[in-house]
Amino acid sequence: MVSLYAAAKKIYPRSVQGVYAKWRWFFVALTQLVFYGLPWLEWGTRQAVLFDLASRRFYIFGLVLYPQDFIYLTGLLVISALSLFLFTAVAGRLWCGFACPQTVYSEIFLWIERKIEGDRSARIRLDGADFSLEKLVKKWYKHLIWIVLSIWTGFTFVGYFTPIRDLAMEFFTTHMSSWELFWVFFYAFATYGNAGFMREQVCKYMCPYARFQSAMFDHDTLIVTYDSARGEPRGSRARHVELTQPQLGACIDCTLCVQVCPTGIDIRDGLQYECISCGACADVCDSVMDKMGFERGLVRFATQNALGQKWSSKQIWQRMLRPRVQIYALFLVGLIAFVLVSLSLRTPFKVDVVRDRSTLSRITEVGTLENVYRLQIMNASERAQTYHLSVRGLPNIRIETETDVKVDAAQARWVVLRADIPYGSVEAGSHKIQFEIQAVGTDDLVVEKSVFIVPR
Repeated sequence: MVSLYAAAKKIYPRSVQGVYAKWRWFFVALTQLVFYGLPWLEWGTRQAVLFDLASRRFYIFGLVLYPQDFIYLTGLLVISALSLFLFTAVAGRLWCGFACPQTVYSEIFLWIERKIEGDRSARIRLDGADFSLEKLVKKWYKHLIWIVLSIWTGFTFVGYFTPIRDLAMEFFTTHMSSWELFWVFFYAFATYGNAGFMREQVCKYMCPYARFQSAMFDHDTLIVTYDSARGEPRGSRARHVELTQPQLGACIDCTLCVQVCPTGIDIRDGLQYECISCGACADVCDSVMDKMGFERGLVRFATQNALGQKWSSKQIWQRMLRPRVQIYALFLVGLIAFVLVSLSLRTPFKVDVVRDRSTLSRITEVGTLENVYRLQIMNASERAQTYHLSVRGLPNIRIETETDVKVDAAQARWVVLRADIPYGSVEAGSHKIQFEIQAVGTDDLVVEKSVFIVPR
């Protein structure tokens, strides 16, 4: 019988201490503080960050965006793509190893697992042991904590789209809507499955970044490397033995670099797409070198050119500013500046003009020709605002309805507007006009184009 798929061997990452482990936990704490804490911040009388899909408004601190501001989302996506190109060209997959949600939650879930079941050897023994009360209690206790954390994560995620304080009351009083309940448990299930069970399988087989990263790498990209010239031939030996004595390299073949790897690869085999650049192997190898009395850096962050040409750290950083990186940085800075300037110059309200299609035009009782329009005025500021309406484009054209409209803070209002001209003052046809909407007491002005229909 021939199997088309190889069985996935469970990986038991060993705990590790070191510089990169500290940085990794720093980013775990930072990202989770932002994710779990941001929905609870208030800005005035509302949630500071809220994507209100029902009313089609997106609140980001003092900024209120509408669907018409979709261009800013496009700019954000382009900035993210350019940042990915720049960061990958300079430092490889550091994002994956230190700040990616999959890595962060896998690290948290693995920490919980270690606290309950023990380190690598203890977990292997527990999984291989026969069924017992101890095994049952530890397994169920671990999964209970995982499930609670996953539900809290799903709840927080939905709290970015529904005011989280209202959501909390609905959650505890069991009055949540079916969609809110679905997304809380859907995201909880995804967190529980990806971080608790799939872990490295997501990085190796599901994440597209691992597949196309090679297109953004070059020989000057910072990656986790093994110095084979210094480490080979590898072999065990007593501590503090001179390297020249046993005719062996610095690597003592302890395999700790494999045991700490969250994706289960051997960094000594060279660069592999499964490597997420977490630096765990570098940390554990440095600790082994310290015990052996050898120089650190057998496994370290370096570039392929630096490794082959024995470059110093200064030379590596100088080569980082190569033309490719400079071009990425130039485009990225320019785009960020453009978006920021655009946001700063953005008019704090928007207007849509819609012609009344039921009545193209009509002659009024006083002998004027009238067209009817509907204006939607969207106030994107945090205070109520009055807007003055005017029209131009045809001789003696004027607005016969109210010209001052008040719109509450961060709200939208539809206004029916009638524009009149003297009958017979212009020839038949479609004539271009412009509506001017100005916020009273400010210089903010929006001009919207439309047409005035004169029948034959």
